[in-house]
Amino acid sequence: MKKQVVFLMTDTTRKDMLGCYGNRNMITPNLDSLAEEGIRYENAYTCQPVCGPARSAIFTGMFPHSNGTVANGVPFGDNVKTVGQRLTDHGIQCGYIGKWHLDGGDYFGLGKCPEGWNADYWYDMKNYLEELSDRVRSRRSGECFRPGFSEEFTYAHRCTDRAVRFLKQFRDEDFFLTVSYDEPHSPSLCPAPYNEMYKGFRFESSASFQDDLEDKPLLQRLWAGELLDAPGQQVSQPSEYLSLLLGCNSFVDHEIGRVLSLIRDIMPEALVIFTSDHGDMLGAHRLFSKGPTAYKEAANIPLIIRGGEKGKVVHAPASHIDLVPTILDYFGIPIPKLLEGKSMLRQIYDAEVAVNQAVFTEFTRYEVDHDGFGGLQPMRAVTSERYKLVVNLLDKDEFYDLQHDPEELVNRIDDPACLDTIREYHGLLIRHMNDTRDPYRGYQWSLRTWNKGFVPSWENEGFTRQRENEEYEPRQLDYDTGLPMVNAVRSKYLYEMEGKI
Repeated sequence: MKKQVVFLMTDTTRKDMLGCYGNRNMITPNLDSLAEEGIRYENAYTCQPVCGPARSAIFTGMFPHSNGTVANGVPFGDNVKTVGQRLTDHGIQCGYIGKWHLDGGDYFGLGKCPEGWNADYWYDMKNYLEELSDRVRSRRSGECFRPGFSEEFTYAHRCTDRAVRFLKQFRDEDFFLTVSYDEPHSPSLCPAPYNEMYKGFRFESSASFQDDLEDKPLLQRLWAGELLDAPGQQVSQPSEYLSLLLGCNSFVDHEIGRVLSLIRDIMPEALVIFTSDHGDMLGAHRLFSKGPTAYKEAANIPLIIRGGEKGKVVHAPASHIDLVPTILDYFGIPIPKLLEGKSMLRQIYDAEVAVNQAVFTEFTRYEVDHDGFGGLQPMRAVTSERYKLVVNLLDKDEFYDLQHDPEELVNRIDDPACLDTIREYHGLLIRHMNDTRDPYRGYQWSLRTWNKGFVPSWENEGFTRQRENEEYEPRQLDYDTGLPMVNAVRSKYLYEMEGKI
């Protein structure tokens, strides 16, 4: 049987921007149908709620702190391999159509196809701009309302056209195709009727719009700015930004529908994955956009997978970090040691299987170009179905009981009744930072006001943790011997303790 995977991704789609996640005000019939044909994940999390870092984890299977893309505008190194490179090296055709945001260029990219992808179908946003006689039109939201504006002008439509050609050309081959839409990200260009579809829309009243952020990190109060003292109705008021974002969200659903229709016609057994890189606060907790937060509005993303069980919902935590291992497993390719996630394939075929008990989200900074957006904000978070611990290295930490506080309003980090659970989750977080060789790890992540009795050490935990990327690199050498390392993880003082130095 042919092995075929279509990976569909949008930019800035919140979970509640899809009808299948319970918001029936959202017009997304194609993704809703996809959910009925597959598995919908309730607690899937991005690895970092910013475009570039999120995508780096999705396509390398390594967290941003491991692959190097810790902010927008930072490329990963030549020794970091994408899923496309790994599959191509096993003879599988790989196409990437759409926004990339991983080459270290600006928002639009460099327009050059990276290693591992079919150059005939490479089409990042720089390529799109180069097609236009008037690039400025593509960056103005008001263009949606000009006479004659049509879907043919949009990036989404042109990406779909190329995806359709790819699917027809490689219908009889094994392949992996990514279709990465920039939409509904601003400027949220969309033709009629989508441009007016949500005019005057506002989300239903929620306690999160009233959050005073009093017991939250300072960074959140600074982020809220003038909205900190605004009435909740003002925070959630209708706006052209919101109406176009949601209209464009329905428009990109329409474009995705064109791809799904063809898949159903010519390759009905293909594995189809849909997700978004991150969400948008949209006024929740008086915040807008995305940034240094693990709140569900920005970090808890939609994830739908069709090709196994049908019509099921998974509540166990899931993560973008597991997508590359899942895709490799589907194609029967061994999962390298270097990858930091786990295959979800068994769960796709049996939704009762729990792959993760907890998942991890991080933040370093928003973008190297921007001085704002909080600047440097090191954050590491661990989330289970019940609890969420957020360590904000330079600020106040957060702990939420999601069962009793699903809106994440009550920060219980200083609640003595929660301390044992906080320490348990903190242990998971520190272990994760160690296991993934997080370059930002150190005693500071444990030297917290609530972690009484912790004694910091200059040596931290005293271990050496070398990289194992042996599919593409020779085995690294042991510093103390110059010979190939035997154990990648070992005490820094092993040889001294054994009397060998």
